[in-house]
Amino acid sequence: MKILQVLRRFFYNTNVKKQLNFIYFSALLIPVLIIGIFLIVNTRRLLLNHYQQQVEADNTRVKSVMFDVTTTVYNISDEIFADKNLQTLLATRYSTRQDAAKNCSNFTKLNNYIYKNTFISSIELYTTNPTISEYASFKPVTKDILNKPWYKQASNRADILWKSLNSVDSWKHTSRELCLIRKIPIITTKEYAVLVIRISNIYLKNRIQNNSLFTAVTVNKDPVFYSSERNLSGNYLKLPINYERSLFQYSGQLTYENKESIANISTLQPYVSKDKIYISTLDFKALDDTANIIIICSAIILIAAIVPLVIITLFTNQFSSRIITLRGEMYKASNGDYNIIDSIPGDDELSQVFSDLKVMIQSITQMNTRMYEAKLQEQVLKNQQQKMEFKMLASQINPHFLYNTLETIRMKALTEGNRDVANAIKLLGKSMHYVLENTGTSSTTLKKELDYISTYLAIQKLRFNDRVNYTLTVPDDMDLEEYQILPLLLQPIVENAILHGLEDTEYNGQICIDVKTKDDDLLLINIFDNGLGMTEDKLNSLNDSIQIPKKTAASSIGLYNINQRIKLFYGETYGMEIKSNRKEGTLVSLTLPLHNIMEE
Repeated sequence: MKILQVLRRFFYNTNVKKQLNFIYFSALLIPVLIIGIFLIVNTRRLLLNHYQQQVEADNTRVKSVMFDVTTTVYNISDEIFADKNLQTLLATRYSTRQDAAKNCSNFTKLNNYIYKNTFISSIELYTTNPTISEYASFKPVTKDILNKPWYKQASNRADILWKSLNSVDSWKHTSRELCLIRKIPIITTKEYAVLVIRISNIYLKNRIQNNSLFTAVTVNKDPVFYSSERNLSGNYLKLPINYERSLFQYSGQLTYENKESIANISTLQPYVSKDKIYISTLDFKALDDTANIIIICSAIILIAAIVPLVIITLFTNQFSSRIITLRGEMYKASNGDYNIIDSIPGDDELSQVFSDLKVMIQSITQMNTRMYEAKLQEQVLKNQQQKMEFKMLASQINPHFLYNTLETIRMKALTEGNRDVANAIKLLGKSMHYVLENTGTSSTTLKKELDYISTYLAIQKLRFNDRVNYTLTVPDDMDLEEYQILPLLLQPIVENAILHGLEDTEYNGQICIDVKTKDDDLLLINIFDNGLGMTEDKLNSLNDSIQIPKKTAASSIGLYNINQRIKLFYGETYGMEIKSNRKEGTLVSLTLPLHNIMEE
């Protein structure tokens, strides 16, 4: 209960920003950190256990391989040990070397073992029989062999001996091999031979090395005879192995050559032997992988803590700012200053409170302004009267008034016999009538637009005589009344051709307008003038200006507006294209959709 009272007192006496920060730290940050730390610790423990079990499983697998190989080799040595033919062969004294070699070649049992068992690298049988020379697996005991420690040790022991001995391949590369060494007594001569069966490292590699773990196998305190790192073969393994213990076993983290790893070292005692084979399996990547996963998990937990912090901070700052704004506006209203802001951001309870404040201020303002209502009403009536008078004056001069006035002047010119003036006024009136009729509209018929262009060119012909001539070409089978076009689209182009294209032309100036369709869905309008044309640079500049207008060129602004009207009304696939050659003229091509009135 006391805790609830303390919390209630805290929330009643603390501003909103501090309350929200307290809620974030107590309800989100601290629980996230506690759960995150627990998950990280537990995840690390599970990962280490997983890698440890993986290393132990691989170590057990290697131990099984070694046990299988050593037991099989021991059984083969037992068969050789008990072979009576071998006893006879080793006990016999031969008169010639040829006889000895012949008898050795007839004894094929050793070669058969080598050929049938891929795990056997070689079989060597060292004999003290002076009549047997070196032949295949049979080796005479030389002084060098007599001085070998393994030979002396085997000569003094009746049991099996396992050793790591040097091996030289056909490329003169020296390596180490695990060898079974066994003394074979010759009963009839009371001599003995020493059997050496070498286990192939290639076979061990194929059976053992199938992953990225570090594996090293040694026998007793001898140098390494097999390792997943080839350069370690023949070197002493620098691992903390207690050779005095009967069956040494180690499982855990280990530092080897300044590298941290998860290791498992076990001992295998071959069948019917006092020797010990030590199998070492190390995973150098486990701790790094575990650390990387922990870093990723920590980063996720950190993001899970920081993102809400950023959101809470932004929200508290924004919320606190709105409260301060609301309080400030209420303070202004309480002091008689009703000129407050229109609204505060958001659509929640604070916004509703502010709306209520505005309603209250409006009520107060209405009460204060009622005394001025009569005067304001009088002023409104005066303003309305002035507007009505203005509208009456404006209505006296309208488009129809102008058109009717031009028609009166034309009739007067005809009465006086001045047909040229009457014709000019007629053309001008017709032109103005079309412009006034289509102001503010979005479409007209293709016939009306071409009639207007013909009227406009006729007016220009009256002005410039032979300097401006024109032709209008339309397909015979095309009914112009059936198709629509944007009004007043062609006149700016024709005007531009007359003012700029034929600017330096004194006679025989030509404006050619060609209208045609394409593929039953496109309307193509080509407007050509035979003026001086443009240079390539000027043409490029003009083509650029119809895409992006240049304030310095009035003509290009007009063409830009036409191009934009087409693209805005019809789409980006339609528009204007300009081609020109110096002293040959200019061609403006419009590509429009062929809109049929009947299809609308």
